[in-house]
Amino acid sequence: MEPSGRLRHTVPGIDLVLVRSLALPIDEAWEFLTESHLTERWFGPWEGDARPGGAVRVRMRFEDHEPAIRMQIAACEPRARLALHAIEDGIDWRIELAVEADGDDTLLVFTHHLGPKESAEVGEIGPGWEYYLDLLVAATEDTERPGFDQYYPALREAYLALRPE
Repeated sequence: MEPSGRLRHTVPGIDLVLVRSLALPIDEAWEFLTESHLTERWFGPWEGDARPGGAVRVRMRFEDHEPAIRMQIAACEPRARLALHAIEDGIDWRIELAVEADGDDTLLVFTHHLGPKESAEVGEIGPGWEYYLDLLVAATEDTERPGFDQYYPALREAYLALRPE
């Protein structure tokens, strides 16, 4: 398996970008990114204040011990873009999910804005997002979920090789 993610240099740092095609119209794809009963199927359920500026707690359903993490809603443009800032026990992640119609399907562009610490940990972070985004595809297509061991450590070295020298 090859990594689908790419590293993109930006003015503030490096972005990890992954793309998935979802076999759903954009309205339904958006619901899989924002409705708790659907996010539970691929990432985890959430509760809290989901308005821009608000914060939710997401229970990471597919992690050991199902930890809950706090995510601040940095921006929400319905059926277009969701920006989140995850803050919890040493995690300080800024992620964006952008969707656009692609005929009858939806194109999802996932971006993790990597800080210096995350850039060094891309060998763990990249395979993790590959796994979660493939869980999303499986949830939208109602197919069997992949196992994490298909992604990590299998993709670790390939992601490390993407880092700039």
